[in-house]
Amino acid sequence: MKQLLTVAFILTSYLTQAQTTINGTVKDPSGIPIQGANIYLDGTYDGSSTDENGAFTFTTTETDVQTLVVSFLSFETYYLTQDINTLSNLTITLKEDVNSLDSVILNAGTFSAGDNSKASVLTPLDIVTTAGADGDFIGALQTLPGTSNNAEDGRLFVRGGNADETNVYIDGLRVFQPFAATTNNIPTRGRFSSFLFKGTNFSTGAYSAEYGDALSGILQLNTIDEPDQNKTDLQFINVGLGGGHTKKWENSSLSVNGFYVNLKPYQEIISQRVEWIKPYESLSGEAVYRHKLGNGLLKLYGGLSYANFDLIQEDINVPEGVNFALKNRNLYFNSSYAASLGNDWKINTGASFANDFNDIGIDDTDIRDDINSFHFKVKLRKRFSNRFKLNFGAEQFINQFTEKVEVPEVDTFNTEFDNNSTAAFTEANIFFSKKLALQVGVRGVHNSLLDYTRVSPRASFAYKTSSKSQISLAYGDFYQAPQQNVLKFNNTLDPEKSSHYIINYLYQHDRRTLRLEGYYKSYEDLVKFDSDLPQFDSLYSNEGDGYAAGVDLFWRDNKSIKNLEYWVSYSYLNTERNYRNYPNRATPNFAAEHNLSLVTKYWITNWKSLLSMTYNFNSGRPYNDPNQGAFQNQKTRTFNSLNFSWAYLLSQQKILYFSVSNALGFNNVFNYQYSNTPDVNGNFARRGIRPTADRFFVVGFFWTISDNKNDNQLDNL
Repeated sequence: MKQLLTVAFILTSYLTQAQTTINGTVKDPSGIPIQGANIYLDGTYDGSSTDENGAFTFTTTETDVQTLVVSFLSFETYYLTQDINTLSNLTITLKEDVNSLDSVILNAGTFSAGDNSKASVLTPLDIVTTAGADGDFIGALQTLPGTSNNAEDGRLFVRGGNADETNVYIDGLRVFQPFAATTNNIPTRGRFSSFLFKGTNFSTGAYSAEYGDALSGILQLNTIDEPDQNKTDLQFINVGLGGGHTKKWENSSLSVNGFYVNLKPYQEIISQRVEWIKPYESLSGEAVYRHKLGNGLLKLYGGLSYANFDLIQEDINVPEGVNFALKNRNLYFNSSYAASLGNDWKINTGASFANDFNDIGIDDTDIRDDINSFHFKVKLRKRFSNRFKLNFGAEQFINQFTEKVEVPEVDTFNTEFDNNSTAAFTEANIFFSKKLALQVGVRGVHNSLLDYTRVSPRASFAYKTSSKSQISLAYGDFYQAPQQNVLKFNNTLDPEKSSHYIINYLYQHDRRTLRLEGYYKSYEDLVKFDSDLPQFDSLYSNEGDGYAAGVDLFWRDNKSIKNLEYWVSYSYLNTERNYRNYPNRATPNFAAEHNLSLVTKYWITNWKSLLSMTYNFNSGRPYNDPNQGAFQNQKTRTFNSLNFSWAYLLSQQKILYFSVSNALGFNNVFNYQYSNTPDVNGNFARRGIRPTADRFFVVGFFWTISDNKNDNQLDNL
């Protein structure tokens, strides 16, 4: 017995002597003690947590060099590797985690939808359930501040810029003809199906150095990385029918869809202001293949569309009207690859190709355009820490344009040119703390056709004023080559330039968002010519200039009223430019001074219905009356449109849908066309440019077949 006690005493003494006490305090950057922080030795169960004074203490039997780990929510995890005997009386200051949900974000000039963005103001569901958008993501984006609702065009007009100043990208790669082919005063639509995309980033100014060749903004569409199930979608509407299927395997998936549109049934019911010889008809199809390659993802996207129509448009100078016929074929292919290279390196690379062919007949003149465009891009990202990340990359653009114009009894004109450019960019994200961040970058581009090289800096700064709000500043220079309707006649011009200055305030709390943004945009080197339209004998120069200034307001509330979501956007725009054939600076016709949108969505449980309403208002737009002395001297009447949609769930996967645009039949006028010669009294006669019809409606049935019986197509309406 005595021997046993002796052995126990020796063992106890040995264990007591082998234990080491580790202690200290944990504080935040302001020196305030942190209570509840977790402290432990990496790879062991030895540890503790801090008390109300930030103090901790525990013992361990570990020896030699060990790693002490300290972690707490909203702070970066702290690591200290030292000999175990030195881990006492420690004073540890944790750094704020700049990736936490309450950290500052760089958002000036950009609206995000989906993609888990902390600055999201819209969701992918919002994009396609907005009344009046008719399932077109462009129509939904036109309810955001910073855009002008040009209903006779259908494209994006951003902050005083025309529609050619905004580019569209899919998975970071350029889409060269993102809109369906059309003619003057017949609105177009986006070419792509919304259900293939998981999120949208829409920049109305001062966008990243990664993008270029756009004076006003960019729209970035991101395709779904991985579908969650196999499913089939069927659509039957009054102007067409379509279907899609997604098949999922272990490491890959394939989504395909197709749609046929014929507007003849609609045009025979609703009175039209143009004489349709052949109503608009189109056939389109898309496919996305995804495959996991190790820790990377390869995505292949392809789209093919064909459209044609034939009509006679009213023209005040041609009593019998102008016959316009169009056949368009568009092929677009996009491949992208994203992967982690290890050691906090990531790569994004890919290529896109587009072929766009138009066969156009204007009375007896036949025009054939054939455009081939290619974009290759590689981008690398290095994460040095949570506080410093660096992006850099390069890209190549190749554009080939050919045109053949046959004028009976006159001549045949052939035009072709190659517009190629090479660009490189780099951009750094620097987070000084959870409250303060900076993004700074630079982009350089060389255009071989026009033989110019330009370097454009970009910078964005953000400061968090409270847990719910922040302010941001942004600046950038932007260059864009002249459009192809000018380049086919002149390739000695310089690029056009704009400079953006933006200040932004953002408030987000409890499903409510307030966004207020002011901006100033200057234009330099805008293209001018001395004829009504660009032509071979026009005199061209870069002597144009201009400015755009304004305030954008956005308020969204998903909280105050049960089952009701709504947002209000308002834009004030003050802009003038001297470009094209303008005799002096003036506000262009596409720019309205005041733009207002109200969007509401209400779910009625007992009716199993989603009701949506959108009201759009634009103040009058300037136009030029030759009967008056000054240029752009008049304004149209205000634009008003009240749109409704109703989605009724016949069952969880079967939806009956109805929508009507401009339900009240507002008499909207976009512009006026004047005669080329005055009458006997010296007055120029005019006609109003109005929509082809006052109303547009859609009636449809949507059916989803999937493993998840709760899945439906509400997000595609």
